[in-house]
Amino acid sequence: MQSGLIFDIKKYAINDGPGIRVTIFFKGCPLKCFWCHNPESISTRIQKMYNAAKCIRCGWCVEACPYGACSMTSDGVATIRDLCRGCGKCAEGCPTVATEMSGRTIGVDEVVAIVEKERAFFDQSNGGVTLSGGEPLYQPEFALAVLKACGQRGIHRVVDTSGFAKTEVLLEVAKETELFLFDMKMIDSEKHKQWTGVRNDLILHNLKELAATGAAMNIRIPLIKGVNDDDENIEQTAVVISSLEGPSKVVNLLPYHNIMANKHIRLGNTPAAALDEPGPIDLDRVAAIFHHFDIQTQVGG
Repeated sequence: MQSGLIFDIKKYAINDGPGIRVTIFFKGCPLKCFWCHNPESISTRIQKMYNAAKCIRCGWCVEACPYGACSMTSDGVATIRDLCRGCGKCAEGCPTVATEMSGRTIGVDEVVAIVEKERAFFDQSNGGVTLSGGEPLYQPEFALAVLKACGQRGIHRVVDTSGFAKTEVLLEVAKETELFLFDMKMIDSEKHKQWTGVRNDLILHNLKELAATGAAMNIRIPLIKGVNDDDENIEQTAVVISSLEGPSKVVNLLPYHNIMANKHIRLGNTPAAALDEPGPIDLDRVAAIFHHFDIQTQVGG
């Protein structure tokens, strides 16, 4: 049976598609967005996360590590990255869950069993399952297997994607998906590469190809003040969205919040500098531009 790597499963999710949903967070992403609020989702490896505030300095993890990668310091547990193999032994018995592993392998049957337990909420709210990430299309065989299994059970399926995937993969996934949440960061390709690590030519191509199939989709725009909220970028984005074939699109504006800094610290990374959060005036201005193009907007979703 097909299996894949995930880093979280969120039940009773209300912001990842219609109704009450179960969101499966896939691990691994080809983009490295500067503002990513789930930095643990980027790597395709299982990663160690350590929360010094929870640590009681008991030394359990130091004794448990078979590779001598953990040591106790005045600031808590330090991990020697060159020695750490990511085996997770240090996390297995941590009494306060100060140390935990981000990422685990899961089979399609286990995913379906978890989703099935929430069916009563789906039936009451017209909800279902959402594949998110990371980037679910970075694990295409696993994503398709989950979507097909849920479809066979009549469960509504949503895919949240950056659109950075092989076009044939995206179109194959579209056959097993009721709704896409398609991310658009910015129109200028060089600027897109500066902030996400990749150009957006493939993303825009895939957006047009997907729209041409008649697939239902919402456009998600993570809005970062001073990065992609300028009038020129928003107007160009509105022009692209207005030109898409198929049903009319709703734009979900997702205001940036600096919530990723602590996760970077827990991963042992140096946190990136905080960006500016858009305020109500910024959101109203951006929404007004989209409305000028007769494009409906929502904050969140």
